[in-house]
Amino acid sequence: MKVSTVAEMREMDSTAVEGYGIDHEILMENAGHAVYFVILKEFGVRDRKFAVVAGLGNNGGDALVVARKLYSNGAHVVVFIVGDASKYRGPAQKNYEIVKKFGLDILTISSEEDLERLIEALGWCDAVVDGLFGTGLSREITGVYRRIIEEMNKSGKKVFSVDIPSGVGGDDGLVYGVAVKASSTVTFGLPKVGNVLYPGYHYVGKLYVSHISFPPELYSKGSMKAEINTPMKFPERLEWGHKGTFGKLLVVAGARNYYGAPYFSALSFLKAGGGYSRLAAPRSIIPYIAAKASEIVYIPLDETPNGTLAKANEDRIINLIEEYGIDIAIMGPGVSLDGETQGLVRSLTPKIDVPLVVDGDGLTAISSDLESVKSRNKPTVLTPHPVEMSRLIGRSVREIDAKKVEVAREAAESLNSYIVLKGAHSLVAYPNGDIYVNTSGNSGMATAGSGDVLTGTIAAMYGLGLEIGGAVRMGVFVHGLAGDIAATSKGEDGITSEDVLQWLPMAMKALRERFDDISSRYLPEVI
Repeated sequence: MKVSTVAEMREMDSTAVEGYGIDHEILMENAGHAVYFVILKEFGVRDRKFAVVAGLGNNGGDALVVARKLYSNGAHVVVFIVGDASKYRGPAQKNYEIVKKFGLDILTISSEEDLERLIEALGWCDAVVDGLFGTGLSREITGVYRRIIEEMNKSGKKVFSVDIPSGVGGDDGLVYGVAVKASSTVTFGLPKVGNVLYPGYHYVGKLYVSHISFPPELYSKGSMKAEINTPMKFPERLEWGHKGTFGKLLVVAGARNYYGAPYFSALSFLKAGGGYSRLAAPRSIIPYIAAKASEIVYIPLDETPNGTLAKANEDRIINLIEEYGIDIAIMGPGVSLDGETQGLVRSLTPKIDVPLVVDGDGLTAISSDLESVKSRNKPTVLTPHPVEMSRLIGRSVREIDAKKVEVAREAAESLNSYIVLKGAHSLVAYPNGDIYVNTSGNSGMATAGSGDVLTGTIAAMYGLGLEIGGAVRMGVFVHGLAGDIAATSKGEDGITSEDVLQWLPMAMKALRERFDDISSRYLPEVI
């Protein structure tokens, strides 16, 4: 399912009106009916009491349609217009006039002195319709508007938001001071970026999408390159396959005091269905890791006095890839910031002639020599969290958080790499500009080692036969799904990377056996 920016949705609106003759009144009527339908489906209408809060834009006009439909189907409705109703224009103005003729109670809020009537209504009603602000919000909410949102949240009533919860930015998912905490949100045409990125996603509740009569071809425009990361089916697992059939991995990782990163990277490959995992690490740490994971094949390497990978290992690592017919490599988890080792990573990056996943300390190494990545002949996957992304592209974490989609896309294109910008709802960016928003995973996965499990899971998807872009997307999804299964079993508090690792087989099993069911859980419901 595509995801749109605010500008892309405005263009779709314009095309629908000017190119297909679908009047703005029809679009507003369809939008209001979609919200009404969700209220009917989830909550019921007849004899229920509703407070409808409408701003002065088209979002408020949609809410007025909802008010009319609720009233005409047996609900008790009171409408609050926030601001001067004489400023309504176009179809919003027409719907305001219709609601007035219906004889609904219409109250105006123009200052904080008017809030008492809203507070009384919030105590009286069964549910609230939020049509205060739409997707175009770009400034901090203050004054009476802030108080209105705070009172809606304090009421404890079910809230149905129109298009996006008021207070959430449509293009970034940021909260502009305060935001409505909706029970359900009905968005129109397509999900907006702000509907699916955190923190906005937290405020959405259950997300519904209504296409409001847009022609299907509007969604297939090549310029719209953001999508929800919809799962894809795995290749069939051959019954006569052997360990080499399902991929051969080389992990270059680890240093003294960094035992977890190489362990998680190498073993998660096997847990997610990969066939043969080799770990090249400093010789002194291998006995400790081997005692915990005997399934991995170990390659002891020379080390520096600090217990990190020595530069002298370079030729051997290159030869190992050819000698063992390695299909994909991981480099960087837990290799440390030792100067010699960082130089080794930079030197190896352009010379590794198979798809390469770079993570952790490896990202720090290449951030000072981006040509080592740009010059690679085979696909490269970089998996930074926001701080690591800041080092890679020279932009602040704050700017990255505010422009995640834009930043991830620019980084992938400029570095000619697949980028996983990790976080709640990680982004997967392709070198061609495509962006996928991943919706699996939970806060319990915010723990040391989780990213290392991700690297091995991505490699496993490639080993199973997915092309590299699909492997990155499915690696991110499966990793999140394993975390969700772990959270269902144990709760989000206290989940460790070991838990995510151990639930990878169950995640794979669930997707192979219940693909449609699992997929639908992570997509908005289309109405």
